[in-house]
Amino acid sequence: MGKIQDTFRNIFKIHELRDRILYTLALLVIVRVGAHITLPGIDSYLLSEAMANKTSDNLLGLYDMFAGGAFSNAAIFALGIMPYISASIIIQLGGAVIPYFQKLQKEGEEGRKKITQLTRYGTVLISLFQALGVVTGVIMNLQFNGVSVVPEEIRGVGFVVSSVIILVAGTIFMMWMGEQITEKGIGNGISLIIFINIINRLPFAILDEIRLIDAGTRNIIIEIAIIVFMIFIVAGIVLVTQGTRRIPVQYAKRVVGRKVYGGVTQYIPLRVNTAGVMPIIFAQAIMFLPSTVLSFFPNSEAMQSLAGYFSYTSFTYSFIYALIIIFFTYFYTAIAFNPQEVAETMKKQGGFVPGIRPGKQTSEFIDNILTKITLPGSIFLAIIAILPAFVSKLGVSGSFASFFGGTSLLIMVGVALDTLQQIESHLLMRHYDGFMKSGKMKGRR
Repeated sequence: MGKIQDTFRNIFKIHELRDRILYTLALLVIVRVGAHITLPGIDSYLLSEAMANKTSDNLLGLYDMFAGGAFSNAAIFALGIMPYISASIIIQLGGAVIPYFQKLQKEGEEGRKKITQLTRYGTVLISLFQALGVVTGVIMNLQFNGVSVVPEEIRGVGFVVSSVIILVAGTIFMMWMGEQITEKGIGNGISLIIFINIINRLPFAILDEIRLIDAGTRNIIIEIAIIVFMIFIVAGIVLVTQGTRRIPVQYAKRVVGRKVYGGVTQYIPLRVNTAGVMPIIFAQAIMFLPSTVLSFFPNSEAMQSLAGYFSYTSFTYSFIYALIIIFFTYFYTAIAFNPQEVAETMKKQGGFVPGIRPGKQTSEFIDNILTKITLPGSIFLAIIAILPAFVSKLGVSGSFASFFGGTSLLIMVGVALDTLQQIESHLLMRHYDGFMKSGKMKGRR
């Protein structure tokens, strides 16, 4: 414990690191404040009562968790950061099949700026579409005891237009804060916004479950047993997905003057889960789109019947969700790790894999291994994500189960460790001991 305290003291000795952390915390506070500023004209009391049933154990409740309660508050940040993630998915998929985006990816810094600009434009379009669906399909139809949360005197085009503009502006502002955190703060800004929103909902989920237990509608012994079982399963899966396959690389001896270079064996670590938590975040953003489209038809029985198939506790939802996660695991792994670039770098440095020709054959060898070990990693991620949907059928509420097995747990742990790893890098650059040495957190190094 003493070493960890020393690490925290060292953090505040480094002015740049201290400023980055405080800057990040300040923007995250703004994110949480914005989640409690309700759209103008809405009756907040009626809203809280109406939303209590609207977001209970359904996909809207899951969306509300990612938005940190902003959706149930009909707040200016109700759309969360998901429109930005959806736009990023479209642009990244375009980079794999559209020549224009492929060209931009090869143009270095200028291409990256152009891609960022296009992502922002895409965020505006998607958030405009989702905001219109939320206002007309959800907020305008919310009632409690027959009374609408939007007073009759302001219901109309003016309320819809103003609310859509505010929601879109809120998403753009959150996107800007996420980019600022990544650039001037510590950690990945978008991931941290999702992280802080999920953490915010944890106390509410626990309190709701305690009330249900007190009311006699939950058996506490069975519930604790289920949660413990989920924790052990997820912990085991997380440990497995952190495993690596090491490829030996030999470097031939080279004599330059009186110095001898090479003659050593190094290893390329290939992680079972190279993609981290991004496939789950991407897949979740896509699974929210059908509910957005269906929200435009609240009075259509056919559309509402179709919406039942996209309930997050349905088998159809879980099956499609799992397939999308597996796809994005491979897709994101291909972006994060390029076997061809690794093989070319090894060839230039005089390295080779024993028994494999340098160049193309090495690239194919690494790609083949990466493809094989990514499959179990993608399946494990899919299991983690859909586990709460099945556990909730055993009597545990979906909001409570999602924290102790599934998307939320993996995102919280993954983002926290990645952020600590960045802090670690700042400390080590200035010759201070970091968390990984003092806190035994060596698994992510």
